Amino acid sequence: MNQTIEEKNKELVLKAFDERYWSPNYIQHSAHIEPGREGLFKLIKSITPTLKYEPGTIVAEKDFVIVHGRFSGIGLPVNWIAADIVRIKDGILVEHWDVIQDEATQEQSKSGFPMFGDKFPK
Repeated sequence: MNQTIEEKNKELVLKAFDERYWSPNYIQHSAHIEPGREGLFKLIKSITPTLKYEPGTIVAEKDFVIVHGRFSGIGLPVNWIAADIVRIKDGILVEHWDVIQDEATQEQSKSGFPMFGDKFPK
């Protein structure tokens, strides 16, 4: 079965915590990560073993993939809900942006709906 470029890009982003998938000229736009792929790998190596990432919705458009997910066990008082945006060129990740919010509890949610999934965090 032939995959579309969007399907291939989605698959790549979900397995991309391997150095070979990141461009040596990788551009990091995150306020939470130092520049380049060295900054990214430094962060990954320093992460607490309690970190858990749950990918949710993932969409692709041409060279861009967006993953909406939850980071928990990060050593902060609340989980983070993030939209990670990655640009891919020639099968490697070349650029990254993120949008991060503290996850709201049911009491904090004005909409009454969770920010991720179908349940509020405990």
